[in-house]
Amino acid sequence: MNSLRRHIPRLSTNFQNIYKFSQRWASTRDDVRRYQNELFELEKKRQRDAVGRIEKIEVRYLGLPEDCTLVMNKNLSTPYNCAQHLSDVHCNRSAIALIDGTIPWDMHRPFEDSCTLQLLNFTVAEPYLANRAFWRSCSFMLGAALSKVFKDSVNIQLHSFPSPNVKSGSFVYDISLNHQNWKPNKEELRTISAEMVKMAAKDLKFERLEVMHDLALEIFKDCPFKREQLPSISKDGSVIIYRIGDHIDISRGPMMGSTALLGRCTIGGVFKISDINKTDSFYRVQGVALPRDIILNHYAYGILEDRIKEMNPARLPTEPMDKNVYGYGKLA
Repeated sequence: MNSLRRHIPRLSTNFQNIYKFSQRWASTRDDVRRYQNELFELEKKRQRDAVGRIEKIEVRYLGLPEDCTLVMNKNLSTPYNCAQHLSDVHCNRSAIALIDGTIPWDMHRPFEDSCTLQLLNFTVAEPYLANRAFWRSCSFMLGAALSKVFKDSVNIQLHSFPSPNVKSGSFVYDISLNHQNWKPNKEELRTISAEMVKMAAKDLKFERLEVMHDLALEIFKDCPFKREQLPSISKDGSVIIYRIGDHIDISRGPMMGSTALLGRCTIGGVFKISDINKTDSFYRVQGVALPRDIILNHYAYGILEDRIKEMNPARLPTEPMDKNVYGYGKLA
């Protein structure tokens, strides 16, 4: 953490350079995304360059086809890199990793020290952690889809998504719109679902990055709700953000390894929460999905779809935020 703080002055200079450039074209959501990704890439490169001398660590893999010890690079190698040493099946099916038997870990997050490693998919005997990562990732993807399906003339702001609760029957994203009577028809809902399916087809990896609070404020400078939430979310002066494609959002994670793990998906519920002012309102958008390798017949999946027609009871954006139970907080 101290090493990150030492680089704040240099990062501030980068802010100034990019910010001057962004003033010339930051007028649409696409422009905002470009600016955010410029900052993400700069910080990602800075952290990679800061690794310095490469140290070797031992990762003891536990699982099929057999237990083995892999020699990997500290702060560079990831569980996905270990999966590459095992088989294509491990690469394609693994949702998240389990470190030292207790710590859920992103597939593309570098190891910090020697450890044991288990790769979890959605068909393991105890799929709880993988299912939570899947539900959380679906909410993240829903936010990405919502940010892209509306025209620039529509003022949409992503608020947040609650901590995943598989028993609730739906994943959720809360947004604000400059429409106080938004009632999307079936075709419009299918458009949102299709956007998520497109992301799955692109096989986009979930990239995790821990950044300083000041950098997070700059990344989300055009996202008023995110900026308001950052002081509550920040832990020891840092914030965890994720990226798929060009979409960046906040979450403590972990997320599943890739969007390709999303299978069947339906966005079927939109509920007005409350008016914010004379023009804008909060809405809860929710959906249901299955992992790619889980197959259900039409009737059974229809039962799941019926559940999203009732509003998910998770905490609303109008209620006080508790970072220990909310989407940015601890793992349940």
